[in-house]
Amino acid sequence: MKLILKENIPGLGYKDDVVIVKDGYGRNYLIPTGKAVIASKSALKVLEEELKQRAKKIAKIKNDAEAQAEQLKNIKPIVIATKVSNTGTVYGSVTALHIADALKEQGFDIDRKIIALKDVKAIGEFVAVVNLHKDVAVEVPFTVVAEGAEAEKQEETSAEVVEETIEEASETEEVAEA
Repeated sequence: MKLILKENIPGLGYKDDVVIVKDGYGRNYLIPTGKAVIASKSALKVLEEELKQRAKKIAKIKNDAEAQAEQLKNIKPIVIATKVSNTGTVYGSVTALHIADALKEQGFDIDRKIIALKDVKAIGEFVAVVNLHKDVAVEVPFTVVAEGAEAEKQEETSAEVVEETIEEASETEEVAEA
């Protein structure tokens, strides 16, 4: 069954795409919920005319997505702390919601539905793909650590800062005495 999508559907297509789906999926889900219409000759002509009229808007949306993609490439590293078993396996999994929350903390309002990642069930470094536009996607690297490990890293970092400060203070005292 050939349909015209009326909204973005992850895994299927973007708004105004013409897609081919199984009859039952189209007839029982996409059409009744208003997510798609049948791609008849007249509907395709209407779509073509609408796309011509909205070409400038579409170009602006794409440019905005590209600008946001550039900003996303320069973000601070994302570290997600989660509960982990002794073997290094994550209880549950890290999902797109975790990535969206971490991005929101850095000032990016990204919908979790446009973030694609495989199930993350272990500690390590991974990559999530943020699909900002049908032609613009950004890879966002993130690290999964154990909850206690993040606190230990922060303590080590603060201890190093304190040691450096003490060393600098002792060096300035030696210079002042001389």
